[in-house]
Amino acid sequence: MPETTQKGTKSSSFHPALAVPNIRNHVTVTLGLDNDQYRLWVALFTNHAKSTRVLHHIIDPNGKAPKPSTGDDQELWETIDATVLQWIYATVTNDLLETVVEEDSTTMDCWNRIRDIFLDNQHSRAVTLEQEFSHVSMDDFPNAYASCQRLKNLADQLKNVGSPVTDTRLVLQMVSGLSIAYHGV
Repeated sequence: MPETTQKGTKSSSFHPALAVPNIRNHVTVTLGLDNDQYRLWVALFTNHAKSTRVLHHIIDPNGKAPKPSTGDDQELWETIDATVLQWIYATVTNDLLETVVEEDSTTMDCWNRIRDIFLDNQHSRAVTLEQEFSHVSMDDFPNAYASCQRLKNLADQLKNVGSPVTDTRLVLQMVSGLSIAYHGV
């Protein structure tokens, strides 16, 4: 219901977050425990949160999103928070969803649980990815393109956990993993 503000203009309780019919159109990455797209997912999600004026539901310098005290404002805040929480749920895999869902959780609680999962394990994930990157061989793939794509994907994941791979190292690993048919290269 619109109400008149001090300047005499009409305000509405309608919020731009409530107009998002499909979050997957804006956050096109599915975050999972088995992929390291956390930084990309965060970048897409926070950009969308800024554009719909809900960033304070996921990131707050004080660590707690302020809840309004009046009834109507509190109801709208809870509706928007539930909407943003649903966005998170819709952009993560089922395995991750089972890990982060908690009853009566706010969006910020869920956001922080996801952050902790991905950033607290950064070093161990880097070791695992590094091991896999170092052992990529073309013999394990149907063609050279698939092998190169896997190396690129692993290099991107290593970058996301704070262990970037140089282009030179990427090329050297690609060459060292070539099958016997390419040994003349």
